Amino acid sequence: MNGKAAPEKSAWRPPRIGQRIVKTAVAVFICVLIYHLFGYSGRDMPTESCITAIICMQPYVQGTRAFAFNRFAGTLIGAGWGLLFLLLVLSVPVLHQFPLFAYVLMGFGVLAALYTSLLVRKPDISCLSAIVFACIALAFREADSPVRLALGRIVGVLIGTAVAIAVNIFRLPRRKNDDAVFFIRTKDIVPDRFSQIPPAALFRLNYLFNDGAKICLISEHAPAFFNLQVSATKVNVPLIVMDGAALYDASENVFLEQQTIDAVASARFRERMEAMELGYFIYTIHKNKTCIFRRGEMTPEEKAVYDRMKRSPYRSYLDGDICAPEEIVYFKLIAADERIAKIRTAIADLIESCGLRTAVRPQPSSPGVSGLYIYSGEATVAKAEARLMAKLRAETGNEALEPVEVFSTAGFRSEDEAVQLTHRLENIYAPVCFFGRKKKA
Repeated sequence: MNGKAAPEKSAWRPPRIGQRIVKTAVAVFICVLIYHLFGYSGRDMPTESCITAIICMQPYVQGTRAFAFNRFAGTLIGAGWGLLFLLLVLSVPVLHQFPLFAYVLMGFGVLAALYTSLLVRKPDISCLSAIVFACIALAFREADSPVRLALGRIVGVLIGTAVAIAVNIFRLPRRKNDDAVFFIRTKDIVPDRFSQIPPAALFRLNYLFNDGAKICLISEHAPAFFNLQVSATKVNVPLIVMDGAALYDASENVFLEQQTIDAVASARFRERMEAMELGYFIYTIHKNKTCIFRRGEMTPEEKAVYDRMKRSPYRSYLDGDICAPEEIVYFKLIAADERIAKIRTAIADLIESCGLRTAVRPQPSSPGVSGLYIYSGEATVAKAEARLMAKLRAETGNEALEPVEVFSTAGFRSEDEAVQLTHRLENIYAPVCFFGRKKKA
């Protein structure tokens, strides 16, 4: 489709320098400057503050605070046991004379640091507390003042934490792309239609929605799954549902438009299904609700999916044939993969002559089972995007609106990649700009 498109991973381009990168560098500089002003230099320059600032710097202030708390808690535990270890070594001369005994004691110290983290119900900081203990304990031969060494670690963490939070509160100048409508597929940010959007990705999406970004979510499925997945989001643009067959306003729970199958094509398809003695489902939109009519005998595969789907409060499954022909959005058949392939081949001539299109998708929780979907030829995501863009331009009076697709080349693979996708969207929507806001022509 026409318009701007986000770069795909296959076409490598240098990544933008984001706020987190710049802020981390600034925080490290400030930490070093603080110690320089206090007379530290060279090998005497403490590194604890710099390491803490790097670890604690997160894309959002809330994340920095959480990391800072964990960092400080882990340091307190590790430094406490480290101080106890150094005092014991200095009090028992044999530990200095025979380091092997000190090393054994050091092992117990690591165990104590790890276990203390579990006792305070902070398993995430266990490794950090053990590392801090080891850093202090390994210097036992050179430690003339255990208290000073332990307090130095704690003060260093406090300085790094304070600097990281202070720097992160300050936002670098950004230029919002108000003339873009961003399109994201739900299959790129959730593993399947029954899953919720990962919390971190959901947080970023809501942040962008609240900041004014125009984001359209695209789903292959009916709004029933959208109501599950986006219940905690504040969407501000109509959604593309049913693989491009309809536009849906999630805030009002209404369909804005739908691309139905021509009545003649629908009749011919149903005649073919009956001649082949195949059972199928008819998906319609009636009074802003998805209604599914079941026709023919169901296969065991269809029955398994049917029993799971009909529990949804957003969908009505009905037996019989009382649907209005003008309300049919698509047909669906469910069967084993091999059978679906044969059916698709058998009806290829009908699909072409009626101007329809097909799609095959694996069914979640049913290995080896797929669904065959039959849509109107006008029901495509690309055409739905074009219709939505025309609608938004007319409503806003902004003819400069352009679509930007932020898609993953591989679909959902992990929560981290879903978060990275939303982070990439943010960098496109509001890139760092040191020269002020771009003036519109």
